[in-house]
Amino acid sequence: MGDSEAVVTDSSASMDYTSAVYNSTGSGACPPEATGDPNASGAPVDGTYAASGGYLNSAGQKGQICVTNESKPTGGSTDGNAINAGNTAVDATKTAGYSISLNGYIVNEARNTTTVENGNVLDNVGIASNAPEFVGSVPAMSGEEDRLWSIVRANSLDFNAWTALIEETEKVAEDNILKIRKVYDAFLAEFPLCYGYWKKYADHEARIGSMDKVVEVYERAVQGVTYSVDIWVLYCSFAIETYGDPETIRRLFERGLAYVGTDYLSFPLWDKYIEYEYMHQEWSCLAVIYTRLLENPNHQLDRYFNSFKELAGSRPLSELRTAEEAAAYVSGIASEADGEVLEGEVRPGAAEQTPKPVSAGSTEAVELEKYVAIREALYKKAKEFDSKILGFETAIRRPYFHVRPLNVSELENWHNYLDFVEREGDVNKVVKLYERCLIACANYPEYWIRYVLCMEASGRMDLADNALARATRVFVKRQPEIHLFDARFKEQHGDIPGARAAYQLVHSEISPGLLEAIIKHANMESRLGKLDDAFSLYEQAIAIEKGKEHSQTLPMLFAQYSRFSFLVSGNAEKAREILTRALDHVQLSKPFLEALIHFETILPPLRQIDYLESLVDKFLAPSLDGSTADKEDLSSIFLEVIICVKRVACILPRHIGHEWRFEFAWKTEIVYNHKFDLLFF
Repeated sequence: MGDSEAVVTDSSASMDYTSAVYNSTGSGACPPEATGDPNASGAPVDGTYAASGGYLNSAGQKGQICVTNESKPTGGSTDGNAINAGNTAVDATKTAGYSISLNGYIVNEARNTTTVENGNVLDNVGIASNAPEFVGSVPAMSGEEDRLWSIVRANSLDFNAWTALIEETEKVAEDNILKIRKVYDAFLAEFPLCYGYWKKYADHEARIGSMDKVVEVYERAVQGVTYSVDIWVLYCSFAIETYGDPETIRRLFERGLAYVGTDYLSFPLWDKYIEYEYMHQEWSCLAVIYTRLLENPNHQLDRYFNSFKELAGSRPLSELRTAEEAAAYVSGIASEADGEVLEGEVRPGAAEQTPKPVSAGSTEAVELEKYVAIREALYKKAKEFDSKILGFETAIRRPYFHVRPLNVSELENWHNYLDFVEREGDVNKVVKLYERCLIACANYPEYWIRYVLCMEASGRMDLADNALARATRVFVKRQPEIHLFDARFKEQHGDIPGARAAYQLVHSEISPGLLEAIIKHANMESRLGKLDDAFSLYEQAIAIEKGKEHSQTLPMLFAQYSRFSFLVSGNAEKAREILTRALDHVQLSKPFLEALIHFETILPPLRQIDYLESLVDKFLAPSLDGSTADKEDLSSIFLEVIICVKRVACILPRHIGHEWRFEFAWKTEIVYNHKFDLLFF
């Protein structure tokens, strides 16, 4: 195909297992207005697509994609923006300033900015939040626009401010497409899963811009929200209305189904495909579509089976068979005539091929019965698995993305669903369910972390690294939890510079002064033998916190620094010196004194119990601020420690001496670590 069909990637090559399908996460819908909740969900299919034009199911078995004879466009096409369905597996086609490769990546060469696939940042390009540059000047903003832009620049996660900004821009922009592009590009870089806004963007381009730009927006949309059933339905509907070449449109359907075809709620896209083939009376293509549908659980599985039986009962079998099936049937008759004995064995995955006849005199009715029976067997198997997952599926109330939090029961249901599929042991299904989960749960680091660890345990480091990159660069990039996990994960896999960079990002941008980040970073440097660097991290953090008025972090920072110093160097005097220095800068508080009490239990005798008691008495004094509950709790803790220390001192001379004392100290250490969750060696 020529340059007029150079945008849509061929589905046959878009399913590279490591670089396309699982380079990204799911679908979702942010509503056009801040209060709406459009329903959308998506999940990848159970198979990859082979470059030969066939498809591979979850067992790696080859089937057929329904493609009729090549035909030329019959109308509705415009130069530079028709859909390309015939790219080779090696070359990338360029159009409208884009370099388009078959694994679905798109990089805007003219603007040299980042485009993401489901939020996946492309290598060596930049950060996903960078908005494209614009050719020409954007008109001056209204006062309200300027105010709203200031808000979203200060807090790019303020979804309501973004929607207000889009509404204001649409109101004042009129036919100025540059204004509209600026706000939509910036918003969708921050919230790429909001398929509803991709649709609105495309509508603006259709109204004001050019058809090339509409295609460009849809291409960016299916890269940004690849697992959205709705966006593929919208794109395919646009293609049907715009282009006349059936093969181009079929390839676009196949490309979408490669990602969302086995989503439990994928029936809108399948229905659109069925409607299109029915309109063209391509009965063999319809039969293939129904056969594929019957292989997997689907919300409308019963309806599809009944529709298939109606089709089989209303059309001759010769119209339902594909060319491949018809050839196999003729070959079977010829083999029988030659006296060859046929075993009648159906090859695995050959559901779309009619079994070879057992005799040349088989009637049409018998053949049709066999044809239907094979598909009924697929249907029954799918129904069996459907019964196992139906409870999980019905508990998913919001399968699409939204900024509002999910309720606890739905979050637990996702964990239970993932547990079930992981126990099944099919890594392919596990990956797909995680990708679907991360549509609705994109804002929850725990699911990203679980996905990464699961892929690591499965030996799929490519998928683990990819999921972690998406989490840290796009979806939960402002949450310190994911960056601390990223640092530890990179350290464990030998990427020390990457681990340090992750910690530094937390220190400098994500959450400066975060105690957990300081502790974990120092512990890593200690593990690497860089004790001076570890001590320096504490000293720098303390210096910064001392400059703050009423720092809540400073007391615990001193306490942890003291513990760390003793545990890595064994120097009790230096550890106590750090605590003594701390008292000149911090106010006595329950957390600080509690840390000191437990720290004293791991120090060797002679312990400074009297000095510690004086600090506790000072905190318990009525003149010092502090709640009665805190004071009572601290008093009980201190009393318990004194009793334990005295019992140890009394028992040690008569029993097993140092070994018993070491065991006691070890138990105290474990309790402390569990309670405060601060020290991670």
